[in-house]
Amino acid sequence: MSGDPSGDPSGDPSEGTGGTDEPVVFTDALTLRKVILAASLGTLFEWYDFYLYGSLAIFFGGLFFPSTNDTAQLLASLATFGAGFGVRPLGAIVFGHLGDLVGRKYTFLVTMTAMGLGTALIGFLPTYATWGLGATAALVALRLLQGLALGGEYGGAATYVAEHVPDEKRGYYTSFIQTTATLGFFLSMGVIGTTRVWIGEDAFKAWGWRIPFLISFVLLGVSLYIRLKMRESPLFAKMKKEGKTSRNPIKESFTNPENLRFVVLALFGVTAGQGVVWYTGQFYALTFLQKTLNIDWKTSYELVSIALALGAPLFVVFGWLSDKLGRKRIMMAGCALGALTYVPIYMAMKACSNPNLLPKADPAEINHAAMVALLFIQVVYVCMVYGPIAAFLVELFPTRIRYTSMSLPYHLGNGWFGGFLPLIATAVTASAWAKRVFGPNAIYTGLMYPIGVCAVTLVVGGLWVTETRTHKLDRA
Repeated sequence: MSGDPSGDPSGDPSEGTGGTDEPVVFTDALTLRKVILAASLGTLFEWYDFYLYGSLAIFFGGLFFPSTNDTAQLLASLATFGAGFGVRPLGAIVFGHLGDLVGRKYTFLVTMTAMGLGTALIGFLPTYATWGLGATAALVALRLLQGLALGGEYGGAATYVAEHVPDEKRGYYTSFIQTTATLGFFLSMGVIGTTRVWIGEDAFKAWGWRIPFLISFVLLGVSLYIRLKMRESPLFAKMKKEGKTSRNPIKESFTNPENLRFVVLALFGVTAGQGVVWYTGQFYALTFLQKTLNIDWKTSYELVSIALALGAPLFVVFGWLSDKLGRKRIMMAGCALGALTYVPIYMAMKACSNPNLLPKADPAEINHAAMVALLFIQVVYVCMVYGPIAAFLVELFPTRIRYTSMSLPYHLGNGWFGGFLPLIATAVTASAWAKRVFGPNAIYTGLMYPIGVCAVTLVVGGLWVTETRTHKLDRA
């Protein structure tokens, strides 16, 4: 095994790459800690930036959209939230192509800068009351910029870490990257909640909502400092030194029938189901608490935050387990459990929180312990499908086109199938059809969407997706 004995993640990317036939990984503990910390912190800050809007989606309805009715404002705000997800596959192609051509490290710097600036600029936007539809258009444009940046971030982070670590521990080490999405969501809620309590609700509604976005300037500076000190992935550096990089990663990824087959299987057999489980267990759960059960923002943030804090370590647990039991088995189990139990879980959430659907739920009447338990169960499903998926995706594709190939199915599954879930589920729940057919049970009809997607994933994944944990990244 080769690597930098000093553990310094900076320096010439061509150094320490070993011989042509020698597996190229860093194995000393100090180097691995630095690699994972550097990649994870930057990715954490990018998720924080991206999910700030999601944590405030309900609040933003009244700031940037016409005052027609509450439901229309919420749907418009959720659609804007979804717009950032809509362009993530484009960002995956653009930045994945760049990452396979020039390297993982430099693509990191571009995506981080774009995300940080896009987020911070939201903090300067005039509202609809001042700019009218111009404010709405500017908000959508910045969400699109965020989506493009995030489309290039995740694949790079997962690839970068995976190309440093031993094959037999890839699920464990890459699972630390997987914690960053939930921790970013957790951090966004924490910063928003602290700001609202600190300056008061009236001030937050008037101007304080800008503070969490402006904090991104500080996070951008920290992230750029960290990433400038990183060195290139050893596998990519070795391949580049030998002149074996792809000349056209997009063409090689999507016109080669065999590779395209793996892209399609990764999407419908894994990432689509993983995406809806992730967004059901976190964002839709938060929307359901606030809008359907009429629980105030502070209580709902506290409930979800406790569940996330309890569940976050399980990303690493299931990543580690995937090294022992296989990636596919754990991810399919998470999708199956979600499909089978979402309806009873959400029925229990209603019974534990606001059974009479009062105009505003009384926090004193909420069964907090039971509610946290129900949210925690959903987070467990999230950890099962998300903890092993980075290792699965990087093992599915060769080094020369890995960044491009893995990024597209990931961001289609998470960006389209998952990212639009809050909008689709809320729209179905609020539809006249649901109310006419299901009456008071219409509030659960939005769950038809994640259950249906999980069912498709279970069929495709169960029949045609193969296990990947024995794959070697340094071999063709």
